[in-house]
Amino acid sequence: MLTTETQVAATWAQSAASLTMDGRAFIDGERRAALSGKTRQTVNPATGSTIAALAACGVEDVEVAVAAARRAQPAWAALGAEGRKQILLTWAALLETNARELALIESIDSGRPVRETSTVDVPGTVSCLRWYAEAIDKMVGELPAVTPGAVAQVTREPLGVVAAIVPWNFPLEIAAWKLGPALASGNTVVLKPAEQTSLSAVRIADLAAEAGVPAGVLNVVTGSGREVGVTLAHHMGVDALAFTGSTNVSRTLLEASGRSNLKRLSLEAGGKSSNIIFADVEDLRLAANKAAFGAYYNNGQVCSANSRILVERPVYDEFIGLLADAATTYRPINPLADDSGNGALISTAHADAVAQWIPGTGGKDGEVIFGGNRVEITGSNAFLEPTLLGGLPAEHAVHKEEIFGPVAVIHPFDSEEEAITLANATDFALAASLWTSNLARAHRVAARLIAGTVSVNTVDALGNTTPFGGFKQSGFGRDLSLHAFDNYTAPKTTWIQFS
Repeated sequence: MLTTETQVAATWAQSAASLTMDGRAFIDGERRAALSGKTRQTVNPATGSTIAALAACGVEDVEVAVAAARRAQPAWAALGAEGRKQILLTWAALLETNARELALIESIDSGRPVRETSTVDVPGTVSCLRWYAEAIDKMVGELPAVTPGAVAQVTREPLGVVAAIVPWNFPLEIAAWKLGPALASGNTVVLKPAEQTSLSAVRIADLAAEAGVPAGVLNVVTGSGREVGVTLAHHMGVDALAFTGSTNVSRTLLEASGRSNLKRLSLEAGGKSSNIIFADVEDLRLAANKAAFGAYYNNGQVCSANSRILVERPVYDEFIGLLADAATTYRPINPLADDSGNGALISTAHADAVAQWIPGTGGKDGEVIFGGNRVEITGSNAFLEPTLLGGLPAEHAVHKEEIFGPVAVIHPFDSEEEAITLANATDFALAASLWTSNLARAHRVAARLIAGTVSVNTVDALGNTTPFGGFKQSGFGRDLSLHAFDNYTAPKTTWIQFS
């Protein structure tokens, strides 16, 4: 007799088999093959099977997309806040109507469990687009004080054509973080999704056209970073570029901006976030449960993953036991099963790279406290158990470098000062968490942690209303909240002299 989990997986698998996957790009209001005719195979990491032939666009396709965006931008801006708002709200409603399809595409393209894509990713995408649609007509200008006989007004103007380059870990949601404020404020967009996860992006572009987004306003150019990404970064017709990805790529984008037209950049780059557990925490089990989420959710393929866990020595051993129990929630599972757990990593090659950090593999030192094993499910070995490492000095590379996998490291500390020093001892500064029942300590430590977001008695807290981004080599600019409009607009002063 089939288990409920197996039955659910079979139902989702049947739905997946009935999907028609169109791998063409979306340029100037329609689906298009790459002008070169080239394609690349996109693969389901959970099975190793080919999903679709994805258009391998190049320089010439980018030129067409940027030209279409440039033509469309004045009319899109001229619709005004109310006009754009209504179209974007219609688009969000269509995404909601097609939520099951989008969740399934996202799952088989990325390896994420469909339980999460259907309850987190797609609803989060819809919520983000609605939030920015509703926000745009609440943005107001300024009437600053000026000399007598004159009046000045300051308006927020769209920059023009925006390129958005987004990663593979949350393809729809992070795309929405860029598309929402960029489109709402009157820009047009050329979106470059990750090569591994492009199918949901081109599908939502179809729905944008159905919602009434004019041709050229949203273009999705699929292809490699070496061709599409580099061309967008150097393009003289791109006024701003929004990026989420690695710090190394961010450096190349900074250089490209300087060598081209000084296009505005917003860069959300790498992270190596800390989670500090003080012995006075009120509920140590809750802290362990949340620490497991912070380290292992989405296989740790999260830029703000709390992968450095710092625990005050009196509760260190107890916390490890509780964390081991909590980590079982993130065991590898079939992504199409309606069960808690992690799906596949983005590829077998990425799973290989992550596994190289585990002691006993590739000559790495340290102690595996739990996990560390590769798992084969549904014909793929791109699955890895949630893993905790210990016994490594604070200056070890595992404390410093972004692994981007379900591998966390734990380290004891003996004082508040030591915890802060350890937490800040990284080139990254995207996020941090701390757990304490002492309100004064919470304020004191949060103030000294160098991070774009500090979560107190929780982990990785974010929402549409709060800015997300980092300091140091985690980049600059902010996604989410009203602050995101700063990435895509600039203040314009109009001074009228009467006498």
